[in-house]
Amino acid sequence: QVQLKESGGGLVQAGGSLRLSCAGSGRTFTTYGMGWFRQAPGKEREFVAAINWSGGSTLYADSVKGRFTISRGNDKNSVYLQMNSLKPEDTAVYYCAAGRVLGVTPVSYGYWGQGTQVTVSS
Repeated sequence: QVQLKESGGGLVQAGGSLRLSCAGSGRTFTTYGMGWFRQAPGKEREFVAAINWSGGSTLYADSVKGRFTISRGNDKNSVYLQMNSLKPEDTAVYYCAAGRVLGVTPVSYGYWGQGTQVTVSS
């Protein structure tokens, strides 16, 4: 069974940091791009960051650029999101995704995790 599983979400005060992890299983994602999206209540799912198969190319949403860093594990089957200087508007469910192309829209990704809640208090 192909699975992406996120971890590391939680409650943090504004200005704090969290590190999200996503582990792939059931198949190899070493040649896939991997990304993070988020969805706040009542809003559409939005792109956060993405990284290509080698880790040599990254994309960020303007709203997180300079605060978040995406990286891949050495096994290339995992991806991380280091989130610093968190703001209340970063509150959302964060989803990990994998796809054959590096994209900024959900349709670029064929595999999704269940999501992990991140809540930033003011």
